[in-house]
Amino acid sequence: MRLLVLLSTLVSLSLYPFVGGSPVRRSTEPTVTLSYGGFQGKTSGNLVKFLGMPFAAPPVGNLRFAPPQPPIPFAGVKPATSFGAACFQQLPQGIFADLIAQGVILNFTTTPTEGPAGLTINVVAPATLTPGQKVPVVFWMYGGGFQFGDASVNPGDTLVARSIEVGEPIIFVSANYRINAFGFLGGKEVKEAGIGNAGLRDQRFAMQWIQENISLFGGDPTRVTIWGSSAGAISVGLHMVANNGDPQGLFHNAFMISGFPMALHDIEHQQPFFDQLVKDTGCTGSTDPIACLRAVPYDTLANAVNQSPGFFSFSSVQLSWPPTVDGQFITQDPQTSIQQGRYAKIPIIAGDCDDEGTVFSLTTLNITNDSEFIDYMKTNYFEDIASAEQLKAISIAYPQDVTQGSPFNTGASNALTPQFKRLAAIQGDLEFQAPRRFFLETASKTQPTYSYLYKRGKSVLLFGAQHGSDVNDWFGIGTSTDFVGTDAVELTKLPVNFVNNGDPNTSNAPKGSNITHINWPLWSSDKENPPMFTFLDSPQPGGSPTTTITPDTYRTVGIQQLIDIYLKIGTA
Repeated sequence: MRLLVLLSTLVSLSLYPFVGGSPVRRSTEPTVTLSYGGFQGKTSGNLVKFLGMPFAAPPVGNLRFAPPQPPIPFAGVKPATSFGAACFQQLPQGIFADLIAQGVILNFTTTPTEGPAGLTINVVAPATLTPGQKVPVVFWMYGGGFQFGDASVNPGDTLVARSIEVGEPIIFVSANYRINAFGFLGGKEVKEAGIGNAGLRDQRFAMQWIQENISLFGGDPTRVTIWGSSAGAISVGLHMVANNGDPQGLFHNAFMISGFPMALHDIEHQQPFFDQLVKDTGCTGSTDPIACLRAVPYDTLANAVNQSPGFFSFSSVQLSWPPTVDGQFITQDPQTSIQQGRYAKIPIIAGDCDDEGTVFSLTTLNITNDSEFIDYMKTNYFEDIASAEQLKAISIAYPQDVTQGSPFNTGASNALTPQFKRLAAIQGDLEFQAPRRFFLETASKTQPTYSYLYKRGKSVLLFGAQHGSDVNDWFGIGTSTDFVGTDAVELTKLPVNFVNNGDPNTSNAPKGSNITHINWPLWSSDKENPPMFTFLDSPQPGGSPTTTITPDTYRTVGIQQLIDIYLKIGTA
């Protein structure tokens, strides 16, 4: 239970003792002065929060689509007690909007936005830090398919509170970054203007903000873990290959939940979506279409973006506005970078849910036979990169037999259509399982790597252990029991250990804290059967969920075929 209390002047001064060489004391609530202005946060129980602080200039006017710029300086102290407005959300329509709002799929909701929000950052820190103490930092990147999502969805309170309880305090940082066309505009004009992947650049800019400012909050800039889920995890993976794999001291561990450095098209591959956006905004014929897009009213641009296919359209995870190889921030296909060893050599946790593809297969229910399945895979995912022989091979590796589809191990159940479970199986492997395994096969030779498989919730109708269903458990949100004989938030001890030590098994917790022993072996510890820390439902009705170690050898043939096909993207 969280208790709201006022932070005493003494604690306020101990947390933020000096700014510019002199004490800061403006109220009983914590205040910090950064190089561009001061902020007053708030206290909540044993946590101190600074929310909604700008870390860059608002991306409006001539800065629309542009790389992030330094925040605008101001005089005095501004409140930092609530999350900043979300960046523009390209929201799904119809049944999918309802399912998300009800938490049936993806397990998160979105914050609506009425206008072009600024780029804001949030810091949640222990209120118990002593003067001079520097603790590790988590930088969290939210998911949402690069289409929607914002930092308020996962406040980080539970994780920081848990870290205090077990004697391994950490600081949690999150930031809003631009998404959809506002953050990932594509096309040759965008490439020529050098403004590709603005959303990734926002994230990198936030990491630089951490390096410059986190020590004022009690954080250690030399111990930063970047952590994300779904699109946020893909972002983590892309930062690992950016700058030829040199993290530039910005991060030191990486935690990827259902998202990894994946194959990317060149930015010009997205030209049709750029051209359609230009048309829908009335910019056709402009001598400078980007300047025109910057000048159109916000509502006009937002309405046009909402007309583009999202991941709840027939194209599913083949996105309209994804990260791309832009020639500057991402200079080549990430999987080529992995093959060349150009990735950050840091400790990694990388894992998936068992049924990653079920949610994303609801839009393809009109595919009902084998020929339609093959045609969809060819035209939507593998055009110009898969041979007829490869298409035939994957149709065999991912058969029509519903008992072999996803949700896996559910027999003939959940066969919404004759091809639903088949599409769920291959789309989950294509987008999530294959990139993870491909990355770990190389990275496990150069650094500590840990992998997991989340198989809880298998009884959920249609979706099974669906994409995103593990996030709440990692953060100790909810009431599920995570380990037999332990409390409901024990699972959060694993990432707390990892953030502190680069190893989920190693604890700095005080002796006598009654922490359950954890045995999570390195993925590289068994070359034939790489071990995955696996989360299971209770074997008994009404019982507690369990954990075990299982080999990362499932669907070996099919996943390898998908890897081989997607390795061609960089040369297509």
